[in-house]
Amino acid sequence: MTSTKCSVHFLLITIAIMTLTACGSHDFTDLQQYIAEIKSRPPEQVKPLPEFKSVEPFTFKRENGLRDPFKPVEKIKVADVAEEEEPDNGIHPDTHRTKEPLEAFSLSGLKMVGTIDMNSTLWGLIKGDGNNIYRVKVGNHMGKNDGKITSIDKKKIELIEIVPGKPGRFIEQSTTLSLTE
Repeated sequence: MTSTKCSVHFLLITIAIMTLTACGSHDFTDLQQYIAEIKSRPPEQVKPLPEFKSVEPFTFKRENGLRDPFKPVEKIKVADVAEEEEPDNGIHPDTHRTKEPLEAFSLSGLKMVGTIDMNSTLWGLIKGDGNNIYRVKVGNHMGKNDGKITSIDKKKIELIEIVPGKPGRFIEQSTTLSLTE
């Protein structure tokens, strides 16, 4: 850089610094009042630390008959039973039935939010995805396991689900969906 350019840069920097220092105020009374107010407050008591219970150390000894936690678990051999020997219990999901809207959800994603009595039929109100409310009655299906509603009262909906049991077999399982408040 030439000396003229350096002089111009120095002059501009000097003007900028002078402008910034002129902007500053030396009046700190509001800050001093705030600090005085904070200092005048009574000190708050510090809550005592919670007591921690010590955990008794456990020493692994093979002599105690415990399984070595670093070895894979051995599978227990079960006597093979031919499927022909077990009669079919007749429980199967109905694959020909048209699915109802609430069968797209798992039961854990559904909430019972109330009931409504219409024409002497008690309907359950179910909240599904988002804020959608669905109306169900005894005989309707919901959940991913072919859950059929068997009873509805003001506090709960009872269902029978068809869940996998032994390989290739199904069993019925009772489930309840309780009113959430």
